[in-house]
Amino acid sequence: MRLARLARFCYRRRRLTLASWIVGTIAVMTIGFGFAAEPLNDFSGGDSGSAKASELLEEHFPQRSGDSITLAVHADGGVQDPKVKAKVEQAIDRLAKTPHVASVSSPYETPGQISADGKTAFATGGLDVSSDDMPKTDVTALLDDVRTDSGPVRIHLGGSAVDAAETPGGGPSEGIGLLAAVVILLVAFGSVLAMGLPIVTALFGIGTGLALIMLLGHLLPAPSFSPIIAALIGLGVGIDYALFIVTRHREEMHAGAGPEEAAVTAVTTAGRAVLFAGTTVVIALMGLFIMQQKLLNGVAVAAGVAVLMTMLAAVTLLPALLGFAGHAIDRLRVPGLGRARRPLAERWARVVQAHPVVAGLCAAAVLLVLAVPALSMRLSLPDSSTQPHDHSGYRASRIMAEGFGPGTAAPLVIVTEGGGLAEAGRIADAVRATPGVAAVQPPRPSRDGKAAIVMAFPKTGPHDERTPGLVHTLRDDVIPGAVAGTGARAYVGGPNAASIDFADSVSTRLPLLIAVVVGLSLLLLVGLVRSVTVAVQAALMNLLSIAAAYGVLTAVVQWGWAGRALGFPADMPVTTWVPLMMFPILFGLSMDYEVFLVSRIRETYEEGVATREAVALGLSRTARVISAAAAIMVMVFLSVLLGADVAVKQMGLGLGVAILIDATVVRLVLVPALMELFGEANWWLPGPLRRILPSRPAPGARDGADRASLRASAG
Repeated sequence: MRLARLARFCYRRRRLTLASWIVGTIAVMTIGFGFAAEPLNDFSGGDSGSAKASELLEEHFPQRSGDSITLAVHADGGVQDPKVKAKVEQAIDRLAKTPHVASVSSPYETPGQISADGKTAFATGGLDVSSDDMPKTDVTALLDDVRTDSGPVRIHLGGSAVDAAETPGGGPSEGIGLLAAVVILLVAFGSVLAMGLPIVTALFGIGTGLALIMLLGHLLPAPSFSPIIAALIGLGVGIDYALFIVTRHREEMHAGAGPEEAAVTAVTTAGRAVLFAGTTVVIALMGLFIMQQKLLNGVAVAAGVAVLMTMLAAVTLLPALLGFAGHAIDRLRVPGLGRARRPLAERWARVVQAHPVVAGLCAAAVLLVLAVPALSMRLSLPDSSTQPHDHSGYRASRIMAEGFGPGTAAPLVIVTEGGGLAEAGRIADAVRATPGVAAVQPPRPSRDGKAAIVMAFPKTGPHDERTPGLVHTLRDDVIPGAVAGTGARAYVGGPNAASIDFADSVSTRLPLLIAVVVGLSLLLLVGLVRSVTVAVQAALMNLLSIAAAYGVLTAVVQWGWAGRALGFPADMPVTTWVPLMMFPILFGLSMDYEVFLVSRIRETYEEGVATREAVALGLSRTARVISAAAAIMVMVFLSVLLGADVAVKQMGLGLGVAILIDATVVRLVLVPALMELFGEANWWLPGPLRRILPSRPAPGARDGADRASLRASAG
């Protein structure tokens, strides 16, 4: 009853509770946003070949350890034309004067930087900082001064620093998602006041959560997309959690309870389910630590903090707001909205129960068909070639690919240590003779003479499925043979190799992540609903819906089905971290709806109603609120399709599709069909577990009079 005491305290001391939240939010946001940590987007690390190559670069080639900006030039009359040369040299001079550009290699001074036909050339500006630390204002000014896209000469800039500068931060997506949530809540409640409570609660939770994320970045560095992901998840679950509690509060008041008792009952029933659901999401996110990627740990903690703060707001701030609302919770009504339609949901449940085998097979078939494209999913990190086609980064990549081949966008940096320049030359010769390699530059020694660099360019681009095969061939066969007996060490690195290593790490560790997340979620759900059968059903259904979401994501992003209409500029592999992040988030969110539906069914069952009737009544009491919650989630997630970051757009699309599938095919069809087929076996719990688990009713058990009314409505 600790939750009841907390709810009663917050309700009765509502002025103190609200004041504490306001003061605390202002303080946390002031400190958090005032001393925010800088983002870090380096996904290399661990003991991969690219990580070891990066370490050798930092040790022996500190001047090359930063990123670079490429100035790509195409001239119809040739880059050696005096007028063209003067214009290009002017652009190169402007590049050299840009802050943090440590060195520039001119095509007129460096061999190999002019194409065979003489029409394409490039200059490279080496940075003394990473792309994350390169000021966007400096890059934008450089773009304004140098970019030329008309006439016989085209000059464009490329590189991750340019992509970052051309990708606008933020945008209208969060605001549109919030506006959609307002409309959906207004339709669900029919009251402006009731609609506003979940919005206010979620905003307090998100504000404090984001501020804490900014501070935690000093301990756990996170990539730049972390606040966006955390805001999306926080907004979605924050509104949903408050929605479930407010809905139960209004139900209790309509049944005759006073405002205080209704609020306490809502928190001890729906609020307990909120705490369980939120805990499941957080535990699922913490499963990302298994991947042993520091940046993913930062993302997991960021999203987890956002969820924790929305949970805290739902069970403390919301009861206080309900106290201020009192009996006026349904005032400011909008005519025609907010009317309950339980009979429709109940009739639907009985239709499914009348044909459980057909309904279950059809739903499973739909999910399996949607999941098929996921079998061909390929993973990679976005680069200039996946940017919008009007961006300078994309056009620079096209100039380079047309003039020098697609492999120029996927250079392999082979770093050798030990031996000497002769051994590095031997490695270069072996790499040059490898099928799939277009060109190899002569080895360049470090200043201390202890290491050397060999630059190799594949014949294929960074997103070609043959490029990872070439990297593995070089590592497994070519380089070991070339260094045998020399005492030298050599590692294949560079951004492309790092992307491949990250994708390999995801493929290797994802099964372990799935096993841990599913296992822990099963234990939690068994403890809540006291049923092994229901928990296993939930896990299997969640896995099916996530697989279906993976399939839809692959078909849109990689196969290009409706990709352009949804804002993806080109067919591309799925961003490496997207399916990895999607799994724990979706498994946790799917458990949200499972908890609210099954706990209500269990509550009704323990009040003496037969399983068949309990399923129908439970679905009728939760279908409307789950549908509203899912609609909010879908709109919030899909709103990021209006943004510019292709990786975040992939994430939003995958999450939105998964929630839509889960709230329709799974909750409205598969759950009642399977529970009908299993009958009383739904509540099977082995004897040892019965003795271990505390003997208590499911969240929301009512008093004896209400049990009698439930039996009457079921009978």
